[in-house]
Amino acid sequence: MSKNEPTTPTMPTDLDALVPEWLTVPEVAERLGVNVSRVRQLLREGELLAVPHGERGAPHVPAAFLTEDRVLKGLTGTITVLHDAGFGPVEAVRWLFMPDDGLATTPIAALIGNRIKEVRRQAQVLAF
Repeated sequence: MSKNEPTTPTMPTDLDALVPEWLTVPEVAERLGVNVSRVRQLLREGELLAVPHGERGAPHVPAAFLTEDRVLKGLTGTITVLHDAGFGPVEAVRWLFMPDDGLATTPIAALIGNRIKEVRRQAQVLAF
């Protein structure tokens, strides 16, 4: 591909290996019982993260970020800590799904297990 060819934003392939299930913005809206505009607002406000995915690079949210009908408890604050540490959406998603020795699991699994304080502590360490 020449440098003048337009490129479609795509997700790094390692995220596909790390994140088992992705949801489109309309799928997130359906799960949360809200409209698509509300999901876009959650993304803008940093309460959720989405990364480009698929052929067209449409924003997708890891399914693990949601319980049956709400955003995973502790996720929003963790996203804020990661953002403050300089992480963009792709880096934040990667960190959340990579094994962490300090947690003995992935940060997302620890959040699902309600280990919010431990996850935030690990995320705060990244800023230093």
